[in-house]
Amino acid sequence: MITVNVDLGERAYPIHIGTELIGKTELFAPHIAGQSVMIVTNTTVDPLYGNVLRQALVPLGKKISTVVLPDGEAFKNWETLNLIFDALLTEHADRKTTLIALGGGVIGDMTGFAAACYMRGVPFIQVPTTLLSQVDSSVGGKTGINHPLGKNMIGAFYQPQAVIADIAALSTLPARELAAGVAEVIKTGAIADAAFFDWIEANVDALNRREPDALAQAVKRSCEIKASVVAADEREGGLRAILNFGHTFGHAIEAGLGYGEWLHGEAVGCGMAMAADLSVRLGHFDDDARKRLVAVIAAAHLPTRAPALGVTRYMELMKVDKKAEAGSIKFILLKRFGETLITTAPEDIVHETLAASL
Repeated sequence: MITVNVDLGERAYPIHIGTELIGKTELFAPHIAGQSVMIVTNTTVDPLYGNVLRQALVPLGKKISTVVLPDGEAFKNWETLNLIFDALLTEHADRKTTLIALGGGVIGDMTGFAAACYMRGVPFIQVPTTLLSQVDSSVGGKTGINHPLGKNMIGAFYQPQAVIADIAALSTLPARELAAGVAEVIKTGAIADAAFFDWIEANVDALNRREPDALAQAVKRSCEIKASVVAADEREGGLRAILNFGHTFGHAIEAGLGYGEWLHGEAVGCGMAMAADLSVRLGHFDDDARKRLVAVIAAAHLPTRAPALGVTRYMELMKVDKKAEAGSIKFILLKRFGETLITTAPEDIVHETLAASL
């Protein structure tokens, strides 16, 4: 087992990475102070890992309950969030009740948001079961839900007590979900570590084959990078925004198609190709490097051509973005692998990127 620490002072926490971790009682025990635990999971994950987690918690002598939500990005909304609150209130959960998010990014985001809100804050633990959630969404404390007009527009910064990333859980991932996670791995190398990007380029086939050593390295390095960025800028005042490379275009794809039509990682993969194109058009990024990035995205079985929503619709959707200021769209672009810039762009150049990407 490898442990990466997120250094946030009194809100610091460990990320444990290894195999068969969901069943290890000793990883959960230090982070559960109260007398009750509520597991939040979904209809896909509960049959696979719910009993393993429940059995791991039994020796702690706590009251254990489970709420099973419908699966999918389409359910990351107020109605589904209220099912968590309904369960907490029905079970008479108190301020020391610990929530455990068992699932992918949707479950992690909603459980964290529920934990931030219930009684103005209860502890929670992330147990991410998808590659995307292990390398990205479970780390850093971003929680929230979607709104029909924009993705992740309603939420809170709220850090978990611990992240327990079980590599063995990735063996049951559908191929599309695995590829969606590789997208965030590619993003991390592209924005923050040129050597890691080189490693991804050389090992993308091993990741596609789910080779455990390759997956463990991808999760470890991605978490190390994200932990360092979050420690420097917990609430996205500046540096942390670089983690949104590909997301301005990607979120527009998700909202424009309808949440769940494309997976988040699929939209980010395509969004990175679009952001790289814009980087080249603005003179920041070399076109040969752009081709390398697009080739890796394609090798991970991710889309590199955007859905035909129309240039006008894309512009409308990108203006409803957390990074936008006074209606001006902010883009995270590349200067070279490992170096980014955050900037606006002339609309006519953005139109050119959109037209070339559709």
